[in-house]
Amino acid sequence: MSAKGIPYGKFESAAVITGAAGGMGQIYSELLAENGYCLIMADISKERLEQFAEQLHRKVQASDLEGKEKFRILPLVQDLSKMEAASEVGKAASDFGVPVDILINNAGLFFFKEIASVDKKLLSTIMMVHNYTPLMLCREFLPAMKERKHGYILNISSLAAWMPWPAVGMYADTKRFIKAFSRSLRTECRGTGVSVTTAYFGAVDTPLYPLKPSLRRLAVRIYVMIPPQKAVEKALKAMFRRRKQLMPGLINKIFLPVIAILPDWIIGPVYGLVKKHVKGL
Repeated sequence: MSAKGIPYGKFESAAVITGAAGGMGQIYSELLAENGYCLIMADISKERLEQFAEQLHRKVQASDLEGKEKFRILPLVQDLSKMEAASEVGKAASDFGVPVDILINNAGLFFFKEIASVDKKLLSTIMMVHNYTPLMLCREFLPAMKERKHGYILNISSLAAWMPWPAVGMYADTKRFIKAFSRSLRTECRGTGVSVTTAYFGAVDTPLYPLKPSLRRLAVRIYVMIPPQKAVEKALKAMFRRRKQLMPGLINKIFLPVIAILPDWIIGPVYGLVKKHVKGL
């Protein structure tokens, strides 16, 4: 049941996972529970979160895991776009009574639209969920991690952090903040026993990307997309090995140098062709 490369936690510490009710958030939660960690799972979707938490609790109790009687799980319904979200997660973690040694800032959203056409509330939401709340969650949990001289932070950036492309510019800009913030935080944490790992995923086969199932399967087959299970396993292994970053997928590493240096005189005409074929731009 235990995933290779992930140390067994004996249910003596907890992981905080945002966006835990679906997609990769569920997989992070499952793998960490299967490797002996209590969970504080934050998500805005009450029904999905509570249903998943109940299912996961039954799964752990039916397993042969050592110390499973100590397994605890807190499904925390939380709107991560709110100013007070991080402090409320911190308060719930304090009341939970199990030390938080892992913070995974996984929650995210994506849209493909020109900024002038995006609803103002959505622009605010993506900045809060991708930037403000992860920043404040790190501030919330880092002092206690440093005091215990032990902890792991996993921040999810993106290949898009190098791609100021039109229609994904806002998403890319927020992910670029995570890239820079994580680097400075990692330097500040040197020698404290707390590590900061940044994941730069390219396209992952999750509902975040509204593609037809047939296109998803094709993208996975030709390695444009990677399966979410594989992405999560690689991220957790990198985190527990205290690596500073990971970018899974050979195609991402190949195209990154090209993407980063493309001039506007190429991007502009390409985007013009995209606009002709994509409704709503």
